[in-house]
Amino acid sequence: MKIYDVTVPLAAEMPLYPGDPEVVVEPKKRLRDGDPYNLTYYGFGSHTGTHIDAPYHFDERGMTVDQLPLELLIGRTRVIEFTSAGGIDADSLREHDLGDVVRVLFKTRNSYLWEKEQTFVQNYVHLTEAAAQYLVESGIKVVGIDYLSIDGYASTNLAVHRVLLDNGVIIIEGLDLREVEPGDYEMICLPLKIKGGDGAPVRVVLRA
Repeated sequence: MKIYDVTVPLAAEMPLYPGDPEVVVEPKKRLRDGDPYNLTYYGFGSHTGTHIDAPYHFDERGMTVDQLPLELLIGRTRVIEFTSAGGIDADSLREHDLGDVVRVLFKTRNSYLWEKEQTFVQNYVHLTEAAAQYLVESGIKVVGIDYLSIDGYASTNLAVHRVLLDNGVIIIEGLDLREVEPGDYEMICLPLKIKGGDGAPVRVVLRA
């Protein structure tokens, strides 16, 4: 069995979506300073790094992070690779047999953007609204992508988020799929259990 950790480490120097809170990693107690133990303060936004979007992110009545069914976040998952730039549209998705898949992760050139420390790149690969609707109609329940938003940077209405979340589809953003080949895996995706959370960092692993 091979395990792939597709989680981006939380760090002060990591890329952030513009407008999101900075990551703070602040030592409070240190053994080297004579304290009895090491203790660090962590501060970050709910959509930092590899994270999950709960329906509550866009709907006051939607499920919050602590209410998400774990059975959707653990199980067989298909990784599909797209090598082109720009948006992933519905026609591109139709070229792939989703079959009875309910979880899909998109590997794109975005994954290599994680090599650019502290630099947010605006022209990342994203889904189109029609692609989101196609996924809903195909019975997909979990969608993941390898950068900080599943919508394009120029989107003003965040239509992809709304289509997916309004239909109960869980979104995972900020994956690092550089080492993962297309195919089927078992995914384990466990968000921090934050009461009333609209999103939360996650540790995501794939097992082949």
